[in-house]
Amino acid sequence: MSPGKKNNVRRLREEVLTSKAELARKAGLSALTIDRVESGMDCRMDTKRKIILALGLKLTDRDKVFPDN
Repeated sequence: MSPGKKNNVRRLREEVLTSKAELARKAGLSALTIDRVESGMDCRMDTKRKIILALGLKLTDRDKVFPDN
């Protein structure tokens, strides 16, 4: 995992007033995973898909969440 990849997970999560723990629960992931993704660490495509859907977005909105991927 390499640090530094910019994504909008935290901003989008805060816009919908959801905690890391709540997003993790909705996505079926651990809060630690959400924390790592928000800090810019790489994650699997499946993890990205779960986060996008848990934020209430469509998979076609991927670029809004993970713009550099």
